[in-house]
Amino acid sequence: MAMMPVLLSAAILLLLLPGTLTGSGTLSPLDVVVENSLTDAPLLNYTTHVAYRGILLGALKRLVDSNASFNFTYTENLNYGPYLESVNDVAGNDEEHTYWQLLVQSADGKITAPDVGIGCYIPSANEKIILKFTKW
Repeated sequence: MAMMPVLLSAAILLLLLPGTLTGSGTLSPLDVVVENSLTDAPLLNYTTHVAYRGILLGALKRLVDSNASFNFTYTENLNYGPYLESVNDVAGNDEEHTYWQLLVQSADGKITAPDVGIGCYIPSANEKIILKFTKW
């Protein structure tokens, strides 16, 4: 019985801390670039915001809510989590071997492919997210 008040106190404390469980903590700007390497389409640049230690998926959803010219779709993979299907109405296609690649450009200009997807990737300050339509 003594355990119940401790758990209840901890739960109340979490609810009272700013941004805890609500995602309303500090937001940092995040640049997102959409690149189609298969066409001559110009790069599209967007700015959104990500919560401290928040995932990229949340930032992309926030971008959809704040910018009518950006949209994306994804599916949930039971084993690997959210899989990016389309960006701005351009979808990957297994038969054509096309997909959306997630890349990250660090502040020093180095571009890498993270080993996780949009549902697990936690953007850092001064990074640029690149969503690149390409072939495998």
